[in-house]
Amino acid sequence: MSIYLDNAATSHPKPESVYRAIEHALREVGVGPGRGTHRRGLEATRIVFAAREEAARLLGADDSSRIVFTHSATESLNIAVSGVLKAGDHVVTTSMEHNSLVRPLYRAAQGGVKVSRVPCGPDGLLDPERLAAAVRPGTRLVAFSHVSNVTGTIQPLDEICRIAKNVGALVLVDAAQSAGIVPLNVTANRIDLLAAPGHKGLFGPTGTGILFVVKGCDPLPLLVGGTGSSSSDPEQPTGFPERFESGTLNTPGIAGLKAGLEFVRETGIETIRRHELALAERAREGLMSLPGVRVYGPVDIEHRSSVVSFTVDGMDPSQLGFTLDQEFGIEVRVGLHCAPEAHRTIGTFPSGTVRISPGYFSTPDDIDAFLAAMRDIAHRTA
Repeated sequence: MSIYLDNAATSHPKPESVYRAIEHALREVGVGPGRGTHRRGLEATRIVFAAREEAARLLGADDSSRIVFTHSATESLNIAVSGVLKAGDHVVTTSMEHNSLVRPLYRAAQGGVKVSRVPCGPDGLLDPERLAAAVRPGTRLVAFSHVSNVTGTIQPLDEICRIAKNVGALVLVDAAQSAGIVPLNVTANRIDLLAAPGHKGLFGPTGTGILFVVKGCDPLPLLVGGTGSSSSDPEQPTGFPERFESGTLNTPGIAGLKAGLEFVRETGIETIRRHELALAERAREGLMSLPGVRVYGPVDIEHRSSVVSFTVDGMDPSQLGFTLDQEFGIEVRVGLHCAPEAHRTIGTFPSGTVRISPGYFSTPDDIDAFLAAMRDIAHRTA
């Protein structure tokens, strides 16, 4: 029996209600929403609508029609970046971003968008004064990850949004590592665009994602085609969310995501965060007691999520991950975690780090088994 400590990639296991919801949608519903007025079509439409309502409630959005379903946070970020920016625009980002944001911005820069990257500190934390110096009147977009997938660093969301609004910029938040794990509110924080995956902290299946778009912001869609509405018009519908949801939606996936969102609401984000953070701190403290182990990220617990990245002197992270898996049955993440600039920022490029990320269903025994394995490995290399 393996121990899974890679929840920052995909949460596992899921709540039982998620498995049941997916099976029900696949076996008993079996069709897509908005494609028929028969019983099954209406049931699919109800599932998707209820999922939008749950997502809006979690994110603090006052209009669920501004919740767009995508296949991933990556797709959501691509819609936001390519749909908002044009040649000559200025966007500010940070040095801690995942490739899901870095690459859309790189492509935008190839098309004439000016991109300013603000360097973060060696703990991955953004200094708001540096951000304030980088923005300027006319800056179109400030785009950043709320929580780093490499160090677990929680960025100062309120201050970043305030600085962006002072120059009239839109705010795009990559919430891949925070949605369902760290409290956030798109209305209170004045967030214009937010991207989140379904399969991480929201406990949904892979192949699901969310994009929130504030009223008054109307990005161009990535795809056009059949939406189940305005069928006589060759032009893409302009209303939300149909504007961005061409093709048949993943009803079983969205049904599972709905159940995951309900689980988060019923359990409570603060309860989830306390449990995961306690396990991460148990692991962090144990690792720091071992010879040759270096742990990355902020010292202050208030600035950290449950992601823990570390290296062992004289041992390649890939070899360490292989040993944990093959000898001890412990599944972790190794390498650059699709965020090479973040590793340059914290000084772990090009080999990267070993990353563990306990989830809500992880236990203290899982962490103790991991630490016992690490003590064994550390003594071999001492």
